[in-house]
Amino acid sequence: MVGLVRTHWIASVVIAAGLVLRLLALVAYHPALLYVDTLKYLYNAWPAADPLGYKLILKPILLFGDLGTVAVIQHLVGLAIAIAIYALLVRGVHGSGGLGLPRWLGALAIAPILLDAYQIQIEQTIMPDVWFEAFVVAGLVLLLWRPEPTVGVVIGCGLILGASATIRQAGEILFLPALLYLAAATKARRQAMRNALALILSFGIPIVAYSGVWYARYGHFQLSDEGSIAGRVAASADCATLVLPRDERPICPTPAEQARGIDWLEHNHLSPLKHFVVPAGPTRVSLLSGFDSAVESQQAVRIVGGILGDSLKLFAPTKSALPGVTPISRWRFQSHYPKYLPEINVNANGQIILGLPNTGPGFRFQPLNPAYGGRAQVNRPIAEFLRGYQLGGGYTPGPLLAIFALAGLAGSAVAFAGRRIATRRGGETRELEVAALALGCLLFFGSAVVLLLVSDMYQFSWRYQLPALVTLPPAGALGIWAVRRLLARREVPSAEAAPVSPAAAEPSPV
Repeated sequence: MVGLVRTHWIASVVIAAGLVLRLLALVAYHPALLYVDTLKYLYNAWPAADPLGYKLILKPILLFGDLGTVAVIQHLVGLAIAIAIYALLVRGVHGSGGLGLPRWLGALAIAPILLDAYQIQIEQTIMPDVWFEAFVVAGLVLLLWRPEPTVGVVIGCGLILGASATIRQAGEILFLPALLYLAAATKARRQAMRNALALILSFGIPIVAYSGVWYARYGHFQLSDEGSIAGRVAASADCATLVLPRDERPICPTPAEQARGIDWLEHNHLSPLKHFVVPAGPTRVSLLSGFDSAVESQQAVRIVGGILGDSLKLFAPTKSALPGVTPISRWRFQSHYPKYLPEINVNANGQIILGLPNTGPGFRFQPLNPAYGGRAQVNRPIAEFLRGYQLGGGYTPGPLLAIFALAGLAGSAVAFAGRRIATRRGGETRELEVAALALGCLLFFGSAVVLLLVSDMYQFSWRYQLPALVTLPPAGALGIWAVRRLLARREVPSAEAAPVSPAAAEPSPV
């Protein structure tokens, strides 16, 4: 272990710093941090709002522990994600002949997941985000760990990535970058077809199984009710020029309502999507569907522009509150135990009071189950330190993520070219190394693009940008090294380049 730490001392320092920050978060907040969505997983509130795969993870942990135990395990998962990425990068990826990245570059790739305070805050919160990241990274690492993935490896990857969609619905799209990777990485066409089929079938198994259980229980074959982009559509609509039937006109929001943001339009009871008058004849669902179709057909450019505009917010120099965006304060450490009324409240003696939705209007209030960890407690000095660290720059700056993204794009661009060069030159080792690095970059970068774009389709939230920390830095590191090796292939030493004559090869007689 001492030798391992010495060899990988830069990564060891970064991992130790990440461990210290996580220990401080555990000491600062007891039993753990709660958010409005936490009630979905502990008390089955709003059961159709999101996939509930996280409940399957919580149940066995809560059999022998409390919410503090959950937080401990989630922090360990965050550390494990970083170690898995680092191990993959420095050992070499898919067919690279043991050529790994420099240890300093591997350490740079895992620094965001280890040191970003927003990541640590979400690990301290009873929310599924770190588990979603873990499933994504596990699937990608498995696919890249060995040369030329076998059908068994592909099936395992498909099952893991498919299961991620039962934790967060954005995982439904992860089969696309995996398919693209397999198409580029598999040399034999027949094997490529087998791998693609194995991936699609295994990816669908967890999703179909979950949806089947949902159908048996609620009569709907789906992962959740949140598959609509109605909030995004309403926020993008130009109601002054939009042609609508009279019955659908009240749905179109005013500029003032649009300024409140997608989250307000989608969920607030005062939103025009929620309280418009339904005339005799049509149904509420049919009117909403008609409104969405009208905006999508007449103003598709505005919708796409809104999505792309939101996607660029990730690369802003600082993380700050943005107009119309879910308040960033929800993902920041506080010097007190955070409240989200009416769902999460803390009374004078520290008892956590939950507001659970009734079947009708209103809430019913009850204390947090004592078995979950008892009263809220905050170590104020440590909490203030964590808050100061977070607000003082303890997060991954947007320009750094932009550099990783550009490097990932460059590495992905040479993925296919590297393979073609290797094939044309008879599979030379250096060309295969370049292709392997670029293909690994392609898989991480493609996963980052689809996850972030799908999330931004619904709405921009700083919370939904967290998967960038586990996909863009590895993609950027692999892209940097792939381009570096591609350029180095032209710098062949003269001794290697000079042909050896038969006479020089023969030993002189004694």
